[in-house]
Amino acid sequence: MSALNISWSFEAVPIKAHLKWVHKEDGAITLLSLFLLLICLILGGLAVDINKVISERTQLQVAADSAAHAALYSREKHSPDESIARATETVASMLPPNQFGYNALLATDVSFGKWDFAEQSFVLDPNSRSAVQVHAMMEEARDNASRNFLLRLVGRDTFDVRVESVYSTYYPGCFTEGFVAEGVVDVQSNNNFSNGFCIHSNEYVSMNQNNYFEPGTVVSMPNIDDLDIPRSGFEKNDGLQTALRNGKYRLRLLNQLPDIIDSFWTAEAEHLPPYVSPSYYYDIDLREFPGLPPGEPEPKGNTNSLNSYHFKQNAVNRMICGGSGSITMDAGLYSEFVFISDCEIKFSNGVVLEDVVIATTHEGATSLNSPQGLQIGRDDDCTEGGGASLMTLGGFKVASSLSVYNGQVLAMGDITFSANADGVNGASFISYGQIDGTSNMDMGFCRNSGMENAYRAPYFRMVN
Repeated sequence: MSALNISWSFEAVPIKAHLKWVHKEDGAITLLSLFLLLICLILGGLAVDINKVISERTQLQVAADSAAHAALYSREKHSPDESIARATETVASMLPPNQFGYNALLATDVSFGKWDFAEQSFVLDPNSRSAVQVHAMMEEARDNASRNFLLRLVGRDTFDVRVESVYSTYYPGCFTEGFVAEGVVDVQSNNNFSNGFCIHSNEYVSMNQNNYFEPGTVVSMPNIDDLDIPRSGFEKNDGLQTALRNGKYRLRLLNQLPDIIDSFWTAEAEHLPPYVSPSYYYDIDLREFPGLPPGEPEPKGNTNSLNSYHFKQNAVNRMICGGSGSITMDAGLYSEFVFISDCEIKFSNGVVLEDVVIATTHEGATSLNSPQGLQIGRDDDCTEGGGASLMTLGGFKVASSLSVYNGQVLAMGDITFSANADGVNGASFISYGQIDGTSNMDMGFCRNSGMENAYRAPYFRMVN
């Protein structure tokens, strides 16, 4: 009996001891700490590694944007391969290999094409100059995926990062139909501006009163507070306040103007209008009349001036005056040729220019001038063709009765003119100096029709 009691006591002790251990809470904080540590690692990983990925993605996006802009800018003058090389060179220092590897942006990631503004989509076209698409990436497949610091402890070693940039060319409306100047644009009084017409100055715009701006017109300058108008200017210039915009443009076309004019001397194809044959030029001789119809007598008149018969159609016509020399173009219709000269060119009353480009390297303030009655472009109610372009490294001045129908004037100096009432219907005047306009005139808008051969320089913007 005694042994039985001893046996029972021996087994009862460990059972009680075991039950005590189960209910003990000693060491629970250790397990909780392990869970908290794991949570902290995950949260820290999200904070550190996700922030790292966002930073790398931002750097990739900046690089892709820079590459796209460089490629499209270069494509204006260079081949696709040269432009792609320019793009990759531009971003070489922006993506350090120790962080992004050597394959973040390859030549094959740059593609030229066209941007469909209606569908908001990129259409591949290797020969296009109008748009470019660039991809940049950090991926396992390229052995440059973004490596994690903390998330790898929970099984997430890397992230793939991929960005895209699409740039497209565009042509600001002000440079197609409107008055644009680096200096002041002064349009005076009693003028009507049609929907779509633009007035822009990189300094400020000045006007008097009784001007009317249809809805859709634009008057812009870097700071609209610099607008120069009389005290009652908004009341006396209907629609002006609605037309105002802040903005500034680089005058890219005028930056290219010396090269464009210089290319005419050798009749290079790049800048010739479609009605002139490349490499076809003719040196004007005042004693010769290549444009004279067969059987007609040679014209008589001033041997120091030009008439339409002195010019060979479908060709670049060249004339050297030397120094400060000048030449006068007599009244008449001039069409379908390019005229390049170093002369001061004077247009007589009654000169009509249709499908013609006239350019001079003369740098005088009035290197292209007329006392009155100059017509630039065909009066055809904005139908296709018939436009004319005048270019000068100096200034342009017409004292009175200028008519412009799909006409363009590009001047490194000032543009000063007085136009006929109802005599402007489709005009592009761009000056590196000032534009001093006129009064009592209707500025019509042709919505680019009839100005197909006008000279333009593309601008670049990100579209995606």
